[in-house]
Amino acid sequence: MEDPEFSVLLTEVGTTRLDVIQAVRAISGLSLWRSKLLLETTPVVVVEDTWFEAADKVAKRLEAAGAHAVLLCGWCNRRIPSVAVGVDPGPCESPYWPAENCRASSPPTKQTRG
Repeated sequence: MEDPEFSVLLTEVGTTRLDVIQAVRAISGLSLWRSKLLLETTPVVVVEDTWFEAADKVAKRLEAAGAHAVLLCGWCNRRIPSVAVGVDPGPCESPYWPAENCRASSPPTKQTRG
């Protein structure tokens, strides 16, 4: 079965605005000016339709810069925090896939190397 695509939603800029602007610029390839304009429309989608691991990496980069970001499941639009805890407990509302197959229901856990 095919995995859903995820988007990264920037929910809050935080206090380190310049760091977040630079992170958005590096992630999106936008100019400094356009990155600043993008932040003024928060909440805003920074990255659309990518696989879970890439979206999670982008969200963590934004969080490291001081922003708050969540992942949006492409199947059911549930929000997943960049830290894989507190997943929205609501059922997957996708009309196409069973809830047990939705990655928003069970995001991958970190694997430790031994």
